[in-house]
Amino acid sequence: MTRFTFSLVRRSSSLLALALLAGTQGQTATPTAVPTLPPPSALITAQPIGDSIFPALGQAGLDVLNYDLDLFVDRPGRSELRGTVVLTVTATQPLPVLSLDFLGPQVLDVRWEGLPAPYRHDQTAGKLTIQPPQPLRPGTLARVTVRFAGKAGVRPDPDLPIDVGWQAVPAQGDRVGANFTLSEPDGTRTFLPVNDHPSDPATFTTRVTVPAGYTAAASGVERAEVAAPDGGRTFTFEQAQPIPTYTLAIHVNQFERVDAAAVPVGVAGSDVLRRDYFPVGTQADTRAAYTSTGEILKVLAEWFGPYPFSAYGSAIVTPRVPALETATLSTMPVTSSNTRVLVHETAHQWFGDQLTLADWSEVWLNEGFATYAELLWAQAQGEAGEDIVRGWYARAGRSQTRPLVATSEAQLFDTTAYIRGALALHAVRVTVDDAAFKGYLRGWVAGFHNRPVTTADLLAYTRTRLGATAGAALRLWAESPELPPFPQR
Repeated sequence: MTRFTFSLVRRSSSLLALALLAGTQGQTATPTAVPTLPPPSALITAQPIGDSIFPALGQAGLDVLNYDLDLFVDRPGRSELRGTVVLTVTATQPLPVLSLDFLGPQVLDVRWEGLPAPYRHDQTAGKLTIQPPQPLRPGTLARVTVRFAGKAGVRPDPDLPIDVGWQAVPAQGDRVGANFTLSEPDGTRTFLPVNDHPSDPATFTTRVTVPAGYTAAASGVERAEVAAPDGGRTFTFEQAQPIPTYTLAIHVNQFERVDAAAVPVGVAGSDVLRRDYFPVGTQADTRAAYTSTGEILKVLAEWFGPYPFSAYGSAIVTPRVPALETATLSTMPVTSSNTRVLVHETAHQWFGDQLTLADWSEVWLNEGFATYAELLWAQAQGEAGEDIVRGWYARAGRSQTRPLVATSEAQLFDTTAYIRGALALHAVRVTVDDAAFKGYLRGWVAGFHNRPVTTADLLAYTRTRLGATAGAALRLWAESPELPPFPQR
């Protein structure tokens, strides 16, 4: 996410029974009569993952493999939505209950392998607790269905004056109503029951039904567009590679989809499908920034290895919010539609979307690498890299610095995460030649994309791959409480 640039520019409540229009029929959504679970004092407590920044998120031992989502957005531009999600789950330890993160709409029905299951939805705590007929054991698969409807939940952003999660953009003047997701770090739970932690990535099948005249876009490859019974359209997207929940993209707007030539930078040289979504009426100068996407993919794939997904593009939004690296479809505000921000979000497809975090305190492993990609792109365009690095160092010197691993929400997206993180990588680069550094970056992605990563992983990998000098350089930048000396050969 390009929060750092954004910050430079400007820098539940009780359970309600909500009547929601079902399509255009005006039917009231009502919960299925299933016994709810006993009060918390009488219920087995589910252990959260234990994130150092967000200690209540997720459930330890739960592994969600796939989310199969049917979402209905009957009134674009409003916070109401309804849907059904089927979670395919397994466990790494016996789980007597299932505990999902869910601030969002009212739960109407929960089923375990098709049979009604007792549950308790505490919107204040943001937890949906489900009682299976017997404990979920390691190696066992189960399918859990949750039906919901109502207003999306609310989750304030950790450091910006916005809410994360399900975004509602009301119609105003010539602008039609629209919706989109902006969920970093933990906003997906405002509209979908999930294990909302980056250490548990999953695949997604997303079907979004919208009124006539609207288009839906989501992470993955579009598989179908069909007529809905009420005259609208249903769009189906398949995200076949696991992604963290916060990177799920869903957009509803009156879009113009623009397809471009596929780019042969995928695994084994496969083509990466290219498509961008522009709200109808988007100005030409905004659109122009996205003509470089194919070349950006080529430059970054040369440094990081094959692009990890089957498609890539951007969906443009009109509110003034940070850009976000939503998987395969970066969320790009009109105000951030420039090449540098696009490079940053594209790099996150490798760092954050493919390589996932073990803990939110390690977020510099996303932001530092994505910021460094801006330098790699600039050098590929013939710019002087030394000038960029000196600019970073001056900026870091004007800000309060810290070791790279964050200790609070306020530190997650600060100057250290972005700029000092990028400088740390440059400190490694200057200890070797560029061929070795490129192999180092590609090896980090290839060797660690199948498990959540930590700074300790990177430190050990650096020493093993590049030697003691490079390892010591990275450790100094990772751990020193003061800003280390300017990195140079």
